[in-house]
Amino acid sequence: MHYRNGREAKNGDRVVQLDHTGKLVGSGILHDAVAGNDYCNGSLAPAYQQPGACIVDCLHVDDLAAILAEKGLDKRPAGK
Repeated sequence: MHYRNGREAKNGDRVVQLDHTGKLVGSGILHDAVAGNDYCNGSLAPAYQQPGACIVDCLHVDDLAAILAEKGLDKRPAGK
């Protein structure tokens, strides 16, 4: 199991989920993923919400999508 950037995926990882255009659509902790399948595999458990946000530590979702596009990570890898 591997993420979009090729990093090995493991149950218990904190992750963000992107749609096919590279926009952020979810986040949480990966669970119930089974080795050998990178597509439609696993679930995300919601991570705890912090009561407040330091704006200086945040990014707008459109800016994150632009950074991913610059790195070529806005497109889903071809199926195997």
